Formats: sequence, C-alpha cells, structure tokens
Amino acid sequence: MPVGTQATVKAMTPAAVAATGAEIVLANAYHLMLRPGPERIAAIGGIHKFMNWPGALLTDSGGFQVMSLAELRQVTENGVVFKSHLDGSRHELTPERSMAVQEKLGVDIAMALDECVRYPASPEDTRRAMRLTIAWAERARAAFPLLPGRGLFGIVQGGVDRNLRTECARALAAISFDGFALGGLAVGEGHELMIQVVAHTTPLLPAEKPRYLMGVGKPEDIVAAVAAGIDMFDCVLPTRSGRTHQAFTRQGEINVRNARHADDPRPLDPDCACPTCQGHSRAYLHHLAKSEEMLGAMLLTWHNVHYYQELMRGLREAIVAGKLDDFRAAFAERRAQGDIPPLN
Repeated sequence: MPVGTQATVKAMTPAAVAATGAEIVLANAYHLMLRPGPERIAAIGGIHKFMNWPGALLTDSGGFQVMSLAELRQVTENGVVFKSHLDGSRHELTPERSMAVQEKLGVDIAMALDECVRYPASPEDTRRAMRLTIAWAERARAAFPLLPGRGLFGIVQGGVDRNLRTECARALAAISFDGFALGGLAVGEGHELMIQVVAHTTPLLPAEKPRYLMGVGKPEDIVAAVAAGIDMFDCVLPTRSGRTHQAFTRQGEINVRNARHADDPRPLDPDCACPTCQGHSRAYLHHLAKSEEMLGAMLLTWHNVHYYQELMRGLREAIVAGKLDDFRAAFAERRAQGDIPPLN
C-alpha cells in the first residue's frame, strides 16, 4: 500500500498512483484527526471524495504516531492522553474515539487502536502494552459494527518476545476481526530478528484472513515476509526515498546524485515500464537532483512506487505458479550483482 499519511501520496497524483497498479492506499487517523479533522472530511463526502481516490483505503489507528510523535503522552486503561505535535493542544484517544474518527472518514479498512512501545523496551512494559492492546481490541470491535464491504483489523503486539506474540495473536484470533496486522516491528530490531518474529507469529493467525506487516519495508524485507505468510505491507520508503534522490531497481538501490550518473543516457532500470524509465535518462534525473527541481522527486517517487507494485505482482504470480523459491533466488541473485556500470 502506498502511504498517503495526510490523504495524499507525496509527490504523486491519485491518477499516477493508480497507474502503478496500486489498488489500496494507506492514510493515518492520527494525522487526519488533528488536521483537517474527521468532521470536515465527512462533511465534504468522506475521504475517498476528499482526496479523489477511487480505490480502497486503509487508515492506521494512530497508536504508533501517538507513541512516536505526541508530547506528554499518558497511557491509562481507558486510552491515551497526549499533546498534539502540531500545536500542543490536548487530546484523548480511546479505542472508541479511534473507531469514531475512522468511521467519519469513511475508510474501507480501519485498524484497532493498539499500544506501541519503543525498541528496546523492558519485558514489563512490553507485556503491559500487549495486554492493553488486547483489551482495546475488544472495545474497538464493539465500537465498529460489522458492515458489508468494510473491515476492521486487530494488531498483534508483543515486541520480539515470542511468548507475548503468541498470547496476543491467540487472543485477537478469537475476536471476529476481518484481518490481522503485526505491529511494533521494523523499529530497530534488525531484519533477521524481525523475520524470526514474523515467521513465529503469522501461523498463529487465521490463514483465510489477510495478514498485514505494518511499516515494512525494504524489498528484501517484503520478499522474506511474504515467504513467512504475510499478505499486506505499507511503507514510506518508496516515496521518502524518491524525495531524497534514491531509486529502487531490480539490481538494488541507486543514488542519482552520484557523479557517475551525470552523463549516463540509460534509464534507471532497462526492464522497467514506468514513465520515468520510459522517458528519462539517469543523466536527466541527476541534473534534476543537483538542481533541486521538484520534478526529480516526482519522477523518482513514481518509479519507486511502480517498482514496489511490480515486486508485489511478481510475488503473487510466483505463488500462483508454485515458484516462490525460484523467485526469491532470482531476486537475491539480481541484487547481489548490483547496478550495471555504464558503457565507456
């Protein structure tokens, strides 16, 4: 899912996002609650109309953002009291309030409010957050009625403690959620440990319902997590990297600011069908980056989002064909070869 935190995928139009093959976008209930407000969006006709996005839309509940952005955060059994990172105004976010915000937005998939802890966290803090997450999940489900075409996902917490992940996953699986997410990962624990936790937790969740790894990630993270049973991802990397002159290719990452691209007439990736690769050279993208022209960020972001959609499409096709292991091996081999040097 391309990330549209503020009801916009940065540096892309909705039509451009759809042209990459994306069918669902992620927005954020915390940010939209603070600005412009769910009531304002509802009055305009809901978030799809507000941002002119015809596809499906998922909103994160705000638990992670309250942990990472908010000031003077106080957690109780009832919810979280915090000060806005924008203007210092005081807010209370409860499971019921989070559900009401997402319902007013008119989203297709809402996320239950969870309690996230920083990494590393003490066993006591991790256990407390996990049990609060379970209690809040039950309240969120009660506050968000089942309706056709609308879903609510629970979020599994528990840090890197496999016993806590097991307890949380089993408790959430007993609640009638429409899908399940793994939260609290990709926060500094490293690739290997993250995949170990994913591989442990995913089989504990119903296989017939979507399983979503939140905030991940790098292409190698995605390929490994799909092999462990994950179905859905979101990450800011494709768009953030585009704005910092980084491009994802089949051979790995490229920084177009590097001087070696200044006279290179080739596209970023000769096998890529995106408009950036079809119409622009590395030399031109290097020029845009050095000149700090906004078109550079737009073209690189378009390419990156297209690359991620192509990666997911390739994984789906490999699964259907029973060739996921072959896909993983080819993926690793291409990246090991690295970027092909320009011809002299």
